[in-house]
Amino acid sequence: MTWVLLTAGRGPGECQIAVAGLACVLCTEARAAGVEASLLDAEDGPHGLLSALVALRGDGADALAQSWEGSVRWTCPSPIRKAGRKNWFVGVSRLSPPPPAAAFRESDLRFEALRATGPGGQHVNKTESAVRLTHIPTGIAVLAREERSQHRNRALATARLAAALADRGRSAEADACRDRWSRHAALERGNEVRVYSGRDFARVR
Repeated sequence: MTWVLLTAGRGPGECQIAVAGLACVLCTEARAAGVEASLLDAEDGPHGLLSALVALRGDGADALAQSWEGSVRWTCPSPIRKAGRKNWFVGVSRLSPPPPAAAFRESDLRFEALRATGPGGQHVNKTESAVRLTHIPTGIAVLAREERSQHRNRALATARLAAALADRGRSAEADACRDRWSRHAALERGNEVRVYSGRDFARVR
């Protein structure tokens, strides 16, 4: 799967209109090429969309995203004002979606029984009741040794690992979000990779 971000950057309202129109064009083009397209998110602006995030899935998704990446020009008299320029620019970026939450499968887990340390008398010193649980795909490891029973420590370690993996997923999503919004200020005008014209967004080149 590939994400495509279309953004008006700091452009005027006409760029917001262009984002909305071009997001529809991208989805239509994707489906014609046999690529699944879906609008994941959109930020509304007063005249259209400040940004649109489109997910592309299937063979050819990355190639299609790459063909859009860069600056896209929309040439059209302003629907907002009577006079002025006719060229409006939208920035298009490919983004990597955050990795999915790690699958919590038994085959991904490694349990190790350890001798507990600390207060607790002879039982703690002689019994391997502590448990270290490692999630092999990510290398995340947690330790549980509070309970006297290895079975209970195993359950406690499993719960801690689930929480650690959830935190990791949230962190990845936050990183992806920061990357996404950093693109708003990076819109370059000129050297466009595509040009569309008119209110029907007909492709010129």
